[in-house]
Amino acid sequence: MTLTELKEVLHEVGVVPSRKLGQNFLVDQNTAAGIVDLLDPQPGDTVVEVGPGTGALTEHLIGKVARIILVEYDSRLAEYLVRRFADHPEVTVICEDAVRIDVRPFFAHKNIKLLGNLPYSAGGAILRNFLKGPSPFKKAVLMLQKEMIDRILSAPRCKDYGVLTLRMQCEWQGDRVKVVPPSCFYPRPLIDSTVMSLEPRQAELPVHDRRLFDELVRRGFAQRRKQLRKNLPDGIDWKTATSTLSLSPTARAEELSLDDWVALTRLADPFFEKEEGQGDGEMLDVVDENDEVIRSERRDVIHRDDLTHRAVHIFALNKHSEIFLQKRSRLKDKCPGLWDSSAAGHVDSGEDYAVCAARELEEELGLKDHDVREVGKLGAHANTGWEHVRLYATLAQGKVRFPCVEVEYGEWFTMEQIDEWATVVPEDFAPGFLACWQLWKEQNSARFS
Repeated sequence: MTLTELKEVLHEVGVVPSRKLGQNFLVDQNTAAGIVDLLDPQPGDTVVEVGPGTGALTEHLIGKVARIILVEYDSRLAEYLVRRFADHPEVTVICEDAVRIDVRPFFAHKNIKLLGNLPYSAGGAILRNFLKGPSPFKKAVLMLQKEMIDRILSAPRCKDYGVLTLRMQCEWQGDRVKVVPPSCFYPRPLIDSTVMSLEPRQAELPVHDRRLFDELVRRGFAQRRKQLRKNLPDGIDWKTATSTLSLSPTARAEELSLDDWVALTRLADPFFEKEEGQGDGEMLDVVDENDEVIRSERRDVIHRDDLTHRAVHIFALNKHSEIFLQKRSRLKDKCPGLWDSSAAGHVDSGEDYAVCAARELEEELGLKDHDVREVGKLGAHANTGWEHVRLYATLAQGKVRFPCVEVEYGEWFTMEQIDEWATVVPEDFAPGFLACWQLWKEQNSARFS
Protein backbone atom coordinates (compact mmCIF):
# COMPACT_ATOMS: atom_id res chain seq x y z
CA MET A 1 0.00 0.00 0.00
CA THR A 2 1.49 3.35 -1.07
CA LEU A 3 1.37 6.52 1.00
CA THR A 4 -1.38 7.90 -1.23
CA GLU A 5 -3.45 4.71 -0.86
CA LEU A 6 -2.91 4.73 2.91
CA LYS A 7 -4.15 8.31 3.21
CA GLU A 8 -7.22 7.42 1.17
CA VAL A 9 -8.03 4.44 3.41
CA LEU A 10 -7.57 6.46 6.59
CA HIS A 11 -9.82 9.20 5.21
CA GLU A 12 -12.40 6.59 4.17
CA VAL A 13 -12.61 4.98 7.62
CA GLY A 14 -12.38 8.28 9.47
CA VAL A 15 -9.04 7.72 11.20
CA VAL A 16 -6.76 10.60 12.01
CA PRO A 17 -3.48 9.05 13.27
CA SER A 18 -3.37 9.43 17.03
CA ARG A 19 -0.13 10.24 18.83
CA LYS A 20 -1.81 9.12 22.06
CA LEU A 21 -2.37 5.65 20.55
CA GLY A 22 1.07 5.65 18.94
CA GLN A 23 -0.37 5.24 15.44
CA ASN A 24 2.47 5.44 12.94
CA PHE A 25 1.65 3.43 9.82
CA LEU A 26 4.39 1.63 7.91
CA VAL A 27 4.39 2.64 4.24
CA ASP A 28 7.70 1.25 2.98
CA GLN A 29 6.85 -2.01 1.22
CA ASN A 30 10.39 -3.36 1.12
CA THR A 31 10.70 -2.91 4.87
CA ALA A 32 7.32 -4.59 5.42
CA ALA A 33 8.27 -7.58 3.27
CA GLY A 34 11.63 -7.87 5.02
CA ILE A 35 10.04 -7.88 8.48
CA VAL A 36 7.67 -10.68 7.49
CA ASP A 37 10.54 -12.71 6.01
CA LEU A 38 12.35 -12.49 9.35
CA LEU A 39 9.49 -14.43 10.92
CA ASP A 40 10.27 -17.33 8.57
CA PRO A 41 6.59 -18.00 7.81
CA GLN A 42 5.82 -21.67 7.14
CA PRO A 43 2.65 -23.31 5.72
CA GLY A 44 1.69 -24.82 9.10
CA ASP A 45 2.19 -21.63 11.14
CA THR A 46 -0.35 -19.51 12.94
CA VAL A 47 0.72 -15.86 13.13
CA VAL A 48 -0.73 -13.39 15.61
CA GLU A 49 -0.15 -9.85 14.40
CA VAL A 50 -0.57 -7.05 16.92
CA GLY A 51 -1.40 -3.56 15.68
CA PRO A 52 -1.92 -4.46 12.01
CA GLY A 53 -3.31 -1.00 11.15
CA THR A 54 -4.30 -1.19 7.50
CA GLY A 55 -2.50 -4.50 6.84
CA ALA A 56 0.95 -3.37 5.66
CA LEU A 57 2.58 -6.47 7.15
CA THR A 58 -0.45 -8.74 6.81
CA GLU A 59 -0.53 -8.59 3.02
CA HIS A 60 2.94 -10.15 2.90
CA LEU A 61 1.75 -13.08 5.06
CA ILE A 62 -1.18 -14.02 2.84
CA GLY A 63 -0.66 -17.42 1.23
CA LYS A 64 2.37 -18.24 3.36
CA VAL A 65 0.84 -19.50 6.62
CA ALA A 66 -2.16 -21.54 7.75
CA ARG A 67 -3.82 -18.89 9.88
CA ILE A 68 -3.46 -15.17 10.62
CA ILE A 69 -5.01 -13.59 13.72
CA LEU A 70 -5.07 -9.79 13.68
CA VAL A 71 -5.42 -7.97 17.02
CA GLU A 72 -6.45 -4.37 16.35
CA TYR A 73 -7.56 -1.91 19.04
CA ASP A 74 -9.15 0.71 16.75
CA SER A 75 -12.63 -0.52 15.81
CA ARG A 76 -12.63 1.47 12.56
CA LEU A 77 -9.43 -0.16 11.39
CA ALA A 78 -10.65 -3.56 12.55
CA GLU A 79 -13.78 -3.19 10.39
CA TYR A 80 -11.61 -2.15 7.44
CA LEU A 81 -9.37 -5.21 7.90
CA VAL A 82 -12.41 -7.50 7.90
CA ARG A 83 -13.46 -6.03 4.54
CA ARG A 84 -9.97 -6.00 3.06
CA PHE A 85 -9.28 -9.67 3.83
CA ALA A 86 -12.83 -10.95 3.40
CA ASP A 87 -11.71 -13.30 0.62
CA HIS A 88 -9.08 -14.90 2.84
CA PRO A 89 -10.73 -17.28 5.32
CA GLU A 90 -7.42 -17.86 7.07
CA VAL A 91 -7.56 -14.28 8.41
CA THR A 92 -9.38 -13.57 11.68
CA VAL A 93 -9.73 -10.03 13.04
CA ILE A 94 -10.07 -9.48 16.79
CA CYS A 95 -10.96 -5.96 17.93
CA GLU A 96 -9.40 -5.86 21.40
CA ASP A 97 -6.77 -4.03 23.39
CA ALA A 98 -3.52 -5.99 23.00
CA VAL A 99 -2.50 -4.86 26.49
CA ARG A 100 -5.44 -6.74 28.06
CA ILE A 101 -6.38 -9.49 25.62
CA ASP A 102 -6.37 -13.01 27.07
CA VAL A 103 -3.42 -14.78 25.41
CA ARG A 104 -4.20 -18.19 26.92
CA PRO A 105 -6.33 -19.33 23.92
CA PHE A 106 -3.23 -19.00 21.73
CA PHE A 107 -1.75 -22.12 23.36
CA ALA A 108 -4.24 -24.12 21.28
CA HIS A 109 -2.27 -23.48 18.08
CA LYS A 110 0.70 -25.34 16.68
CA ASN A 111 3.74 -23.35 15.62
CA ILE A 112 2.35 -20.01 16.71
CA LYS A 113 4.42 -16.88 16.10
CA LEU A 114 4.05 -13.20 17.00
CA LEU A 115 4.42 -10.27 14.61
CA GLY A 116 3.83 -6.60 15.11
CA ASN A 117 4.57 -2.96 14.51
CA LEU A 118 3.79 -2.10 18.11
CA PRO A 119 2.44 1.33 19.06
CA TYR A 120 4.99 3.47 20.88
CA SER A 121 2.48 4.34 23.58
CA ALA A 122 1.85 0.78 24.76
CA GLY A 123 4.74 -1.31 23.47
CA GLY A 124 6.08 -2.29 26.88
CA ALA A 125 2.67 -3.32 28.22
CA ILE A 126 1.97 -5.38 25.09
CA LEU A 127 5.31 -7.15 25.41
CA ARG A 128 4.52 -7.96 29.02
CA ASN A 129 1.12 -9.42 28.13
CA PHE A 130 2.23 -11.53 25.18
CA LEU A 131 5.75 -12.59 26.11
CA LYS A 132 5.83 -13.08 29.87
CA GLY A 133 6.24 -16.71 30.82
CA PRO A 134 4.59 -19.00 30.13
CA SER A 135 4.14 -17.80 26.55
CA PRO A 136 2.68 -19.88 23.70
CA PHE A 137 4.82 -18.20 21.04
CA LYS A 138 7.68 -20.00 19.32
CA LYS A 139 9.15 -16.90 17.72
CA ALA A 140 8.49 -13.16 17.57
CA VAL A 141 9.47 -10.36 15.21
CA LEU A 142 8.54 -6.94 16.54
CA MET A 143 9.16 -3.32 15.66
CA LEU A 144 9.23 -0.70 18.40
CA GLN A 145 10.91 2.60 19.06
CA LYS A 146 14.69 2.23 19.07
CA GLU A 147 14.90 3.34 22.70
CA MET A 148 12.70 0.44 23.82
CA ILE A 149 14.71 -2.17 21.91
CA ASP A 150 17.94 -0.72 23.30
CA ARG A 151 16.56 -1.27 26.81
CA ILE A 152 15.51 -4.85 26.07
CA LEU A 153 18.85 -5.85 24.56
CA SER A 154 21.05 -3.85 26.92
CA ALA A 155 24.03 -5.22 28.87
CA PRO A 156 25.04 -4.74 32.53
CA ARG A 157 26.53 -1.39 33.58
CA CYS A 158 24.63 0.45 30.84
CA LYS A 159 22.06 3.17 31.55
CA ASP A 160 19.41 1.26 29.56
CA TYR A 161 19.89 -1.91 31.62
CA GLY A 162 17.03 -2.51 34.04
CA VAL A 163 13.85 -4.39 34.93
CA LEU A 164 12.57 -4.62 31.35
CA THR A 165 15.96 -5.93 30.19
CA LEU A 166 16.06 -8.76 32.70
CA ARG A 167 12.38 -9.69 32.40
CA MET A 168 12.76 -10.09 28.65
CA GLN A 169 16.20 -11.70 28.59
CA CYS A 170 15.19 -14.22 31.24
CA GLU A 171 12.59 -15.63 28.83
CA TRP A 172 13.84 -14.67 25.34
CA GLN A 173 17.00 -14.39 23.30
CA GLY A 174 16.82 -11.29 21.14
CA ASP A 175 18.66 -9.85 18.17
CA ARG A 176 18.57 -6.30 16.86
CA VAL A 177 17.96 -6.80 13.15
CA LYS A 178 17.23 -3.49 11.47
CA VAL A 179 16.87 0.20 12.25
CA VAL A 180 13.91 1.76 10.42
CA PRO A 181 14.02 5.55 9.87
CA PRO A 182 11.04 7.89 10.35
CA SER A 183 10.71 8.28 6.57
CA CYS A 184 9.21 4.76 6.37
CA PHE A 185 6.12 5.80 8.37
CA TYR A 186 3.06 8.02 8.11
CA PRO A 187 2.94 10.22 10.02
CA ARG A 188 6.66 10.41 10.55
CA PRO A 189 7.68 9.74 14.17
CA LEU A 190 10.38 11.87 15.74
CA ILE A 191 12.67 8.91 16.42
CA ASP A 192 14.00 5.79 14.73
CA SER A 193 12.34 2.39 15.11
CA THR A 194 14.11 -0.94 15.44
CA VAL A 195 13.12 -4.43 14.33
CA MET A 196 13.91 -7.16 16.85
CA SER A 197 13.77 -10.94 16.46
CA LEU A 198 13.08 -13.06 19.55
CA GLU A 199 13.22 -16.79 20.24
CA PRO A 200 12.45 -18.55 23.54
CA ARG A 201 15.46 -19.00 25.77
CA GLN A 202 16.21 -22.69 26.07
CA ALA A 203 17.82 -24.57 28.95
CA GLU A 204 21.05 -22.61 29.34
CA LEU A 205 19.81 -20.86 32.51
CA PRO A 206 19.65 -22.95 35.70
CA VAL A 207 16.17 -23.63 37.06
CA HIS A 208 14.94 -20.85 39.34
CA ASP A 209 11.74 -19.39 40.73
CA ARG A 210 10.72 -16.84 38.10
CA ARG A 211 8.33 -15.03 40.42
CA LEU A 212 11.06 -14.55 43.01
CA PHE A 213 13.46 -13.50 40.24
CA ASP A 214 11.00 -10.81 39.17
CA GLU A 215 10.50 -9.61 42.73
CA LEU A 216 14.23 -9.32 43.39
CA VAL A 217 14.85 -7.49 40.11
CA ARG A 218 12.04 -5.02 40.80
CA ARG A 219 13.35 -4.36 44.29
CA GLY A 220 16.93 -4.07 43.08
CA PHE A 221 16.15 -1.41 40.50
CA ALA A 222 13.55 0.48 42.56
CA GLN A 223 16.35 2.85 43.59
CA ARG A 224 19.05 1.94 41.14
CA ARG A 225 21.71 4.24 42.57
CA LYS A 226 21.50 2.57 45.96
CA GLN A 227 23.69 -0.36 46.87
CA LEU A 228 21.80 -3.55 46.06
CA ARG A 229 21.91 -4.95 49.58
CA LYS A 230 19.78 -2.00 50.77
CA ASN A 231 17.00 -2.80 48.29
CA LEU A 232 16.75 -6.55 48.80
CA PRO A 233 14.25 -8.17 51.18
CA ASP A 234 15.24 -9.25 54.65
CA GLY A 235 16.56 -12.76 55.03
CA ILE A 236 19.13 -12.73 52.22
CA ASP A 237 22.65 -13.45 53.47
CA TRP A 238 24.39 -10.71 51.49
CA LYS A 239 27.87 -11.71 52.68
CA THR A 240 27.36 -15.26 51.39
CA ALA A 241 25.81 -13.95 48.17
CA THR A 242 28.71 -11.62 47.38
CA SER A 243 31.23 -14.35 48.11
CA THR A 244 29.39 -16.96 46.04
CA LEU A 245 28.75 -14.65 43.09
CA SER A 246 32.11 -12.83 43.29
CA LEU A 247 30.38 -9.48 43.73
CA SER A 248 31.50 -6.36 45.48
CA PRO A 249 29.69 -5.78 48.80
CA THR A 250 28.77 -2.33 47.46
CA ALA A 251 27.43 -3.66 44.11
CA ARG A 252 24.43 -1.96 42.57
CA ALA A 253 21.64 -3.68 40.64
CA GLU A 254 22.96 -2.63 37.23
CA GLU A 255 26.27 -4.42 37.87
CA LEU A 256 24.72 -7.91 38.04
CA SER A 257 24.42 -9.94 34.84
CA LEU A 258 21.41 -12.12 34.04
CA ASP A 259 23.37 -15.14 35.30
CA ASP A 260 24.12 -13.27 38.54
CA TRP A 261 20.45 -12.44 39.09
CA VAL A 262 19.47 -16.07 38.51
CA ALA A 263 22.13 -17.26 40.95
CA LEU A 264 20.98 -14.70 43.52
CA THR A 265 17.40 -15.92 43.10
CA ARG A 266 18.45 -19.49 43.80
CA LEU A 267 20.35 -18.38 46.92
CA ALA A 268 17.37 -16.35 48.16
CA ASP A 269 14.76 -19.04 47.52
CA PRO A 270 13.81 -20.67 50.84
CA PHE A 271 12.08 -23.49 48.97
CA PHE A 272 14.92 -24.24 46.59
CA GLU A 273 16.00 -27.87 46.50
CA LYS A 274 19.21 -29.16 45.02
CA GLU A 275 19.00 -30.54 41.51
CA GLU A 276 19.54 -34.13 42.53
CA GLY A 277 16.86 -35.94 40.58
CA GLN A 278 13.69 -37.38 42.02
CA GLY A 279 14.58 -39.84 44.71
CA ASP A 280 15.26 -42.98 42.67
CA GLY A 281 15.69 -44.92 45.88
CA GLU A 282 12.22 -44.18 47.27
CA MET A 283 10.12 -47.28 47.82
CA LEU A 284 6.81 -47.75 46.00
CA ASP A 285 4.30 -50.59 46.03
CA VAL A 286 4.22 -52.87 42.99
CA VAL A 287 0.59 -53.86 42.36
CA ASP A 288 -1.29 -56.22 40.08
CA GLU A 289 -4.01 -55.47 37.53
CA ASN A 290 -6.56 -55.32 40.36
CA ASP A 291 -4.46 -52.80 42.29
CA GLU A 292 -3.51 -55.37 44.91
CA VAL A 293 -0.04 -54.99 46.46
CA ILE A 294 2.49 -57.63 45.39
CA ARG A 295 5.69 -56.23 46.90
CA SER A 296 7.67 -53.04 47.32
CA GLU A 297 10.39 -51.92 44.94
CA ARG A 298 12.70 -48.99 44.29
CA ARG A 299 11.29 -46.21 42.13
CA ASP A 300 14.03 -46.42 39.52
CA VAL A 301 13.51 -50.17 39.13
CA ILE A 302 9.75 -49.71 38.74
CA HIS A 303 10.23 -47.18 35.95
CA ARG A 304 13.01 -49.17 34.28
CA ASP A 305 10.97 -52.38 34.16
CA ASP A 306 7.53 -50.77 33.59
CA LEU A 307 6.15 -52.34 36.76
CA THR A 308 2.59 -51.50 37.70
CA HIS A 309 2.33 -49.05 40.63
CA ARG A 310 0.11 -46.30 42.07
CA ALA A 311 -0.19 -42.54 41.54
CA VAL A 312 -2.51 -39.62 42.14
CA HIS A 313 -3.40 -36.58 40.04
CA ILE A 314 -5.06 -33.50 41.51
CA PHE A 315 -6.96 -30.75 39.69
CA ALA A 316 -6.90 -27.51 41.69
CA LEU A 317 -9.74 -25.16 40.76
CA ASN A 318 -10.19 -21.49 41.63
CA LYS A 319 -13.41 -19.57 42.27
CA HIS A 320 -13.80 -18.99 38.51
CA SER A 321 -13.78 -22.76 37.86
CA GLU A 322 -10.40 -22.46 36.15
CA ILE A 323 -7.91 -25.28 36.57
CA PHE A 324 -4.26 -24.75 37.45
CA LEU A 325 -1.87 -26.55 35.11
CA GLN A 326 1.83 -26.96 35.70
CA LYS A 327 4.60 -27.20 33.16
CA ARG A 328 6.89 -29.94 34.38
CA SER A 329 10.48 -29.04 35.16
CA ARG A 330 13.11 -30.05 32.64
CA LEU A 331 14.77 -31.94 35.52
CA LYS A 332 11.96 -34.51 35.55
CA ASP A 333 12.92 -37.97 34.32
CA LYS A 334 9.44 -38.51 32.89
CA CYS A 335 7.81 -36.05 30.47
CA PRO A 336 10.15 -33.09 31.15
CA GLY A 337 8.81 -29.78 29.88
CA LEU A 338 5.27 -31.06 29.22
CA TRP A 339 2.10 -29.64 30.74
CA ASP A 340 0.46 -31.69 33.45
CA SER A 341 -2.19 -31.76 36.16
CA SER A 342 -2.10 -29.19 38.96
CA ALA A 343 -0.19 -31.69 41.09
CA ALA A 344 0.63 -35.37 40.72
CA GLY A 345 2.87 -37.98 42.24
CA HIS A 346 3.53 -41.54 43.25
CA VAL A 347 1.81 -43.17 46.19
CA ASP A 348 4.53 -44.21 48.63
CA SER A 349 4.73 -47.77 49.86
CA GLY A 350 1.98 -48.30 52.43
CA GLU A 351 0.44 -44.89 51.79
CA ASP A 352 -3.25 -44.24 51.17
CA TYR A 353 -4.31 -42.57 47.90
CA ALA A 354 -6.13 -39.67 49.61
CA VAL A 355 -3.25 -39.07 52.00
CA CYS A 356 -0.89 -38.98 49.04
CA ALA A 357 -3.12 -36.45 47.23
CA ALA A 358 -3.06 -34.10 50.21
CA ARG A 359 0.72 -34.49 50.50
CA GLU A 360 1.38 -33.80 46.82
CA LEU A 361 -0.92 -30.77 46.91
CA GLU A 362 1.14 -29.26 49.70
CA GLU A 363 4.54 -30.25 48.30
CA GLU A 364 3.95 -29.10 44.73
CA LEU A 365 1.54 -26.17 45.16
CA GLY A 366 1.98 -25.09 48.77
CA LEU A 367 -1.73 -25.72 49.46
CA LYS A 368 -2.01 -27.12 52.96
CA ASP A 369 -5.04 -28.59 54.78
CA HIS A 370 -7.21 -28.70 51.65
CA ASP A 371 -10.16 -31.02 51.26
CA VAL A 372 -9.70 -33.29 48.25
CA ARG A 373 -12.55 -35.22 46.68
CA GLU A 374 -12.10 -38.24 44.50
CA VAL A 375 -13.25 -37.75 40.91
CA GLY A 376 -12.57 -41.23 39.54
CA LYS A 377 -10.09 -44.01 38.86
CA LEU A 378 -7.94 -45.06 35.92
CA GLY A 379 -6.53 -48.53 35.43
CA ALA A 380 -2.86 -49.04 34.72
CA HIS A 381 -1.87 -48.84 31.04
CA ALA A 382 0.83 -47.36 28.84
CA ASN A 383 -0.73 -43.85 28.78
CA THR A 384 -0.62 -43.63 32.56
CA GLY A 385 2.91 -44.98 32.75
CA TRP A 386 1.61 -48.29 34.09
CA GLU A 387 0.09 -46.51 37.07
CA HIS A 388 -3.24 -47.11 38.76
CA VAL A 389 -4.38 -43.50 39.07
CA ARG A 390 -6.88 -41.82 41.37
CA LEU A 391 -7.95 -38.36 40.21
CA TYR A 392 -8.83 -35.82 42.89
CA ALA A 393 -10.12 -32.24 42.80
CA THR A 394 -9.90 -29.38 45.29
CA LEU A 395 -10.86 -25.72 45.55
CA ALA A 396 -7.62 -23.79 45.96
CA GLN A 397 -7.59 -21.43 48.93
CA GLY A 398 -4.67 -19.05 49.16
CA LYS A 399 -1.69 -18.39 46.91
CA VAL A 400 -0.21 -21.19 44.84
CA ARG A 401 3.52 -21.63 45.38
CA PHE A 402 5.56 -24.29 43.61
CA PRO A 403 9.20 -25.39 43.86
CA CYS A 404 11.15 -24.54 40.72
CA VAL A 405 12.92 -27.91 40.61
CA GLU A 406 9.50 -29.57 40.25
CA VAL A 407 7.52 -27.04 38.21
CA GLU A 408 8.84 -24.64 35.58
CA TYR A 409 5.63 -22.64 35.10
CA GLY A 410 2.08 -22.66 36.36
CA GLU A 411 -1.03 -21.03 34.92
CA TRP A 412 -4.79 -21.03 35.39
CA PHE A 413 -6.83 -22.03 32.33
CA THR A 414 -10.55 -22.28 31.70
CA MET A 415 -11.85 -25.77 31.03
CA GLU A 416 -12.77 -24.76 27.50
CA GLN A 417 -9.24 -23.50 26.84
CA ILE A 418 -7.74 -26.73 28.15
CA ASP A 419 -10.08 -28.87 26.09
CA GLU A 420 -9.34 -27.06 22.84
CA TRP A 421 -5.59 -27.06 23.55
CA ALA A 422 -5.51 -30.76 24.43
CA THR A 423 -7.49 -31.56 21.29
CA VAL A 424 -5.36 -29.53 18.88
CA VAL A 425 -1.89 -29.94 20.42
CA PRO A 426 -1.97 -33.10 22.57
CA GLU A 427 1.79 -33.43 22.30
CA ASP A 428 2.12 -30.46 24.68
CA PHE A 429 0.79 -32.62 27.54
CA ALA A 430 2.00 -35.54 29.61
CA PRO A 431 0.05 -38.68 28.58
CA GLY A 432 -1.10 -39.20 32.17
CA PHE A 433 -2.77 -35.80 32.18
CA LEU A 434 -4.59 -36.50 28.91
CA ALA A 435 -6.00 -39.69 30.42
CA CYS A 436 -7.10 -37.78 33.52
CA TRP A 437 -8.60 -35.01 31.39
CA GLN A 438 -10.73 -37.54 29.52
CA LEU A 439 -11.93 -38.92 32.86
CA TRP A 440 -12.70 -35.37 34.03
CA LYS A 441 -14.75 -34.71 30.91
CA GLU A 442 -16.71 -37.91 31.42
CA GLN A 443 -17.50 -36.87 35.00
CA ASN A 444 -18.49 -33.37 33.83
CA SER A 445 -20.17 -34.39 30.58
CA ALA A 446 -22.87 -31.72 30.78
CA ARG A 447 -20.27 -28.98 30.51
CA PHE A 448 -18.63 -30.47 27.42
CA SER A 449 -21.73 -31.65 25.57
